[in-house]
Amino acid sequence: MLARMKLLVRWFLLAAALLLVPQIYGGVTVANYSTALVAALVLGLFNTLVRPLLVLLTLPVTLLTLGLFLFVINALMFWAAASVLGEGFNVAGFGAALIGSVIYSLAGMVIDVAVERVFAPNPA
Repeated sequence: MLARMKLLVRWFLLAAALLLVPQIYGGVTVANYSTALVAALVLGLFNTLVRPLLVLLTLPVTLLTLGLFLFVINALMFWAAASVLGEGFNVAGFGAALIGSVIYSLAGMVIDVAVERVFAPNPA
C-alpha cells in the first residue's frame, strides 16, 4: 500500500515538474496538468522500457564521451514523448529537448530525494 502511494505521489510531483519546464525555458510547452500527467507517464514508460536498450546499444559512444552521450539519450526520450503525445506537449527541436530534459531531470532528482525522505521508514 505504501509503495503504491509513493509511486502516485512521485507521478503527481513529476507532472508538476513538467509544468515547471515551460516556465523556465520557452522551447517546451505543456497545455495543462492533465497533459502533464500523461506526459510524465509516457516519459516514465520510455525511460523504463526504451532507455536501457539505448544505453546498452550506445555504450561505446557513451564511454568515449565520458558519459556525456547520456544527455543525448535523455533528450531523445523527452523528444519522443512529445512526438507521441502531439497536442498539448510540444518541444521546439532537439536543443529544446536537451534543455528541457536537463531541467526535468534536475527537478526529478529533487523530487526523488524528497519522496524518499517523506516515505522513509520510521525508526522505533
